Amino acid sequence: MFVSDWMTRKVITISPENSVSEAVKLMKEKKIKHVPVTRDERLKGIISDRDIREFSPSRATSLDIYELHYLLATTRVKSLMKAKVFTISQDSPIEEAAMIMFDNNIGSLPVVEDSKVVGIISDRDIFRVLVDITGVRHGGHRIAVTVEDRAGSVREVADIIRKYGFSLQSILTSYEKVSKGYRNVVIRCSGDGKFGALKAELMGTFRGVKVDKG
Repeated sequence: MFVSDWMTRKVITISPENSVSEAVKLMKEKKIKHVPVTRDERLKGIISDRDIREFSPSRATSLDIYELHYLLATTRVKSLMKAKVFTISQDSPIEEAAMIMFDNNIGSLPVVEDSKVVGIISDRDIFRVLVDITGVRHGGHRIAVTVEDRAGSVREVADIIRKYGFSLQSILTSYEKVSKGYRNVVIRCSGDGKFGALKAELMGTFRGVKVDKG
């Protein structure tokens, strides 16, 4: 899976010379939280609803509502935007986009080719990816086990599942919160096979087994 498979291609942008009021209106109308700032289609920065929230209280402590509106109307986007923008290319793996957003505590990444914005990917898109790759929307049974971190260990779990008449839907692995030399495996499967026998063999073979029947 690549960024191009999940990004939004019709990107809402704004000019550095637009007012902050215009940025606020744009975000409300389009129901978005991040707007790339461009000039001649080239990325110059990005402005978010968080940037605006952090700006307003600090500048508006002693202002009444009319003065606040005036402040937002006369302040240019270029004054608030982040000029240093994390970006990604559309042929990058989707997990790389997720890692960049997580590591840098940001909610979106403009997708850039030759300095031009060709898309944008957000944390909401990453949630869509997670829902899709886990297969949770399709139901089925969820099997979690802890296996040795060695070649063939995941296949052993999958072979047992298939042996009892189930079809695999998705396989995910993780090294979080597990002893060194092991990894957690989560497999979703479907079918009306021998559920009791499957659970018994898994529990007799692996550690940390948890089976949820769909």
